[in-house]
Amino acid sequence: MIKSVSLCIVMMSCLPAQPPSFRLETVHGRQAYVIENGKMRVSALRGGGHIAELQLLTNDPRLGINPLYIPPYPTIEPYNYEQARDSSFYGSGPKQWLDAGYMGQLLCFPSFGPPSSDDEARIGQGYHGEAVTVEWKQSKAPQIDSGGVTFYYSAELPKTMYRVERILRLPAGATVLHVEEWFENLTAFDRPFNRDEHVTFGPPFVASEKTMLDMSGTRGMTKKGPAGGDIDWPKAKLQDGSSIDLRAFQTLPKTSVFRAILVDRSRSTAYFTMYNADYPLLAGYLFSTADNPWICDWQENGSALATPRFGKMIARGIEFGTSPFDEGLRKSVERGTLFGAPTYGWINGRQRMKISYTIFLTVIPAGFAGVSDVEVTPGEIVIAERNSKRRITVPSGYRP
Repeated sequence: MIKSVSLCIVMMSCLPAQPPSFRLETVHGRQAYVIENGKMRVSALRGGGHIAELQLLTNDPRLGINPLYIPPYPTIEPYNYEQARDSSFYGSGPKQWLDAGYMGQLLCFPSFGPPSSDDEARIGQGYHGEAVTVEWKQSKAPQIDSGGVTFYYSAELPKTMYRVERILRLPAGATVLHVEEWFENLTAFDRPFNRDEHVTFGPPFVASEKTMLDMSGTRGMTKKGPAGGDIDWPKAKLQDGSSIDLRAFQTLPKTSVFRAILVDRSRSTAYFTMYNADYPLLAGYLFSTADNPWICDWQENGSALATPRFGKMIARGIEFGTSPFDEGLRKSVERGTLFGAPTYGWINGRQRMKISYTIFLTVIPAGFAGVSDVEVTPGEIVIAERNSKRRITVPSGYRP
């Protein structure tokens, strides 16, 4: 429970308030659905459904940056990928659709990582599942009124026999996005799945020793990286007995890191936040602990040398969901559990399953020390600063 006084920070250099709106746009060369409420802009891509932009509407360029990852190479709609035309640039293996359309936040479903077998790869199963490969279509008219804007889109997954839907709710006057997702098993039998929300942050928001991660994490382990060891968040113990702090983005060039952290299961709501010490912006996510027992911290610092990344990819991906590792569905099922928590999900025949989470952006003061806790109260999100009594209150526009 967060106690003590609150510090309410008013957004700097705001543009004149505009009514809630929806429109179709081209965003970084891609077809996108764009919603705004006068304070915040959100864009979602038709190809793969990715959330590509989360931005405060402000005249201050340091505050109005998009923290999400935009590739340094041109991308295409992944459902338009043609092997003869596109394989020389995007590749021809299971990652072809992912690399062709990669941008911002991805939905990894119904698998997280590579296909489970050569047979799956041969018949067209891609990396991180089918949801990132297909066209996401507007499923009903957006709701726009004085209370905000709500947008609906969905996708059919014919190879894996699922239907996925997403609802984006942007309340008027708030810098908060409420997301609801539905997963429908179109088969008549129960089966396992992976579902991880792959939130990828990129430059200039991601920079070595500048970008800081905080979360409601507990124990964990390192899958790969120059510094391994057991994790007691936010520290990792090294073989020589020393420890390192894991909050900052890594400094070693041409390296990649992947760590899996179990969320604090004593909490009903888990969180992670990200900020860059040179920018007055904090991005955060809130989600159900029961639905999302794992948070993964993947850091890519120019180690991917093949086309189309060519060693230029700088990114920090925070994946929260059902699975601790991007190892594919079969391996996560064979693993079963880690630290006593399940490593995959289960959906019944013909079942429609819902999950929801909240994304927020807010201004932070100079010298901000990081986040020690996030509390959700009716109509507000309250952020506690590390080693401080300062509090930031973010109106959520929503009463659970």
